[in-house]
Amino acid sequence: MASVNPLLALPSIPADLARVETTLRASVAAEDPFLTEVASHLINAGGKRGRPAFAIGVAASRTSDALAVPQEVILGAVSVELVHLGSLYHDDVMDEATTRRTVESVNAKWGNLQAILAGDYLLAKASEIAAGLGTEVAGLLARTIGKLCEGQVLELQHTYNPDRSETAYLRSIAGKTASLYATACRIGAITSGCTIEQVDAATAFGMAYGMGFQIVDDILDLCATDEQLGKPAGHDLIEGVYTLPVIRVLSAGGPAAHTLRASLGRPLSENEMVDVRAAVRSSDEVESSITTAKGYLAEATAALGALDAGASRDALAGAVEHLLAAPTELLAALQP
Repeated sequence: MASVNPLLALPSIPADLARVETTLRASVAAEDPFLTEVASHLINAGGKRGRPAFAIGVAASRTSDALAVPQEVILGAVSVELVHLGSLYHDDVMDEATTRRTVESVNAKWGNLQAILAGDYLLAKASEIAAGLGTEVAGLLARTIGKLCEGQVLELQHTYNPDRSETAYLRSIAGKTASLYATACRIGAITSGCTIEQVDAATAFGMAYGMGFQIVDDILDLCATDEQLGKPAGHDLIEGVYTLPVIRVLSAGGPAAHTLRASLGRPLSENEMVDVRAAVRSSDEVESSITTAKGYLAEATAALGALDAGASRDALAGAVEHLLAAPTELLAALQP
């Protein structure tokens, strides 16, 4: 739907992300070969490494656009990615998922107990790495893990709840998604020697970007096709997670809300899911949700003003525009 993220075009990013990959694999190596295999499963499956890329991008704005970032930045980026991966292991158990990143999920391949313990192991290794970077980074990562849990619990409390409020939704995504982007950017700033003002600005950038990212992701799950997403669409509805466009359709009332209330509040059949998605797409709330995402992303762009000018800052701003491209193009395609 959109071109390559401009952040990945920075001269130093490919080599630095290669360092992240090497360090990731080394960080989960255990004395027990089986634990190493399970803990490495999703690392080996690949991924966009978006959070490490943001940590590196922020650091590069302070150091140099063309030179490799310090090893402390790489370690900080790895600690964030390990937290993300550990949360995916746990998410797949809760969702009873059978695949992740086009490969068999850990829980499907080895069982729930193994997946939970391996996820815990990844979180422990993340904490160990963060501790080596100092008390500030260690405390920050610990708080972020807590926020992830809080956000996920808030979501679980409203599963299959048609009366989920917009406030509850925003609090949930702030914890389960945006907090980790904020932490990635903050660690990148701390480990590269940014000023206090720049550290706080990088954190604000990551938080606002993460909010926009999750709203966009939720819009695409409702509106894009399986082919466009590269995975089954409508996953949130199947899981009983009602996101911003759905919440707003229900709040607005009218025929679309009536269609949704007739089906929501319980597991959906395939036909019901198709009808619900069609009702949401035909409403004005997809566009209103895109507008809300744009608001957060405008905040993210504004926060970048405190970072040193250069290619890295421009690439971070480009990443914001890149994120907006997909729903904007999708909305245009939905117009009659």
